[in-house]
Order: sequence, then C-alpha cells, then structure tokens
Amino acid sequence: MKLENRREKVIPLPNFLFRQARFGLFTLVLIVFSVLIGTIGYHHFGQISWLDSFHMACMILTGMGPVAEMTSPTAKIFSSLYALYSGVAFLSITAVFFAPIIHRLLHILHVEQSDKDN
Repeated sequence: MKLENRREKVIPLPNFLFRQARFGLFTLVLIVFSVLIGTIGYHHFGQISWLDSFHMACMILTGMGPVAEMTSPTAKIFSSLYALYSGVAFLSITAVFFAPIIHRLLHILHVEQSDKDN
C-alpha cells in the first residue's frame, strides 16, 4: 500500500477514511488471530474452560494480567510465551491502527509549512 509522499497533496477525507478502514480491518484480523491463539492455547495447555480461556487471552493481550493460575509446566511455558507475544502484538497492532492518522497529521503539517515557504 502506497502512502502519499511529502511532495504530493493530502488525500481527500473520503479516501483517508477508506484507508483507515482498511488498516482498521487489518488490526481487527490481528486481534482476532491473537485472541484465538491464546484461547486455544489456554484451553489446551491450561485445561480451563473456553470462556475462561478467552477471558485469560484477552486480559493478557491487553496487558491486564492473568486471571487463572497455570499449574502444569507446559501451561506455564505457554503462558509465558503468549505474554511475550502479547506485549509485542499489542504495541504493533496499536501502531498499525494509528499509522494512517499520524501520517496524515504529519503530512498536513508538512504541506502547510511548504505552502508558507513558497
């Protein structure tokens, strides 16, 4: 996906909203994928119910912390690896979602500055 460079004009608002929707859809896919991995892993390794597994995966993914204690060594290893993945995934997903907004803001500021220079 090509974003406009500093020499190009800022894209119209409807085009920007379409771009933001595409990035939003991609972030939603990443969130669903991440929660799905956690839910299946906690259910399989932690031997907890599907609902509790979903709850645990969501809490870990958002950085809130665990809600159920993992008792087996494999459950603890999965929980540790998922927590590491979740920390990186949460920051990355946030960056992907806000990238078009920040790009547009910086592009607008740069275009306004360039107009004043000319």
